[in-house]
Amino acid sequence: MKTIKTLTIAAAAGLSLMSAASFAQSISVESSTLDGAEAKVAAVAQQQGAQYKITEANTNNRVHMTAELYK
Repeated sequence: MKTIKTLTIAAAAGLSLMSAASFAQSISVESSTLDGAEAKVAAVAQQQGAQYKITEANTNNRVHMTAELYK
């Protein structure tokens, strides 16, 4: 019985990791403002039916932003 519980837990963990990895996509955008860059990320996410999490943003003369899309 203990073996069945262990296998069930391992299978569930493996499937959850696999599904998260298969739907994640990293994108990068550039704009002149933070709001503009986030709007571009939001537009791509909406077009793909996904949600997003901004993972990086930096500014010099322009804004460069990286985000992770996930479903």
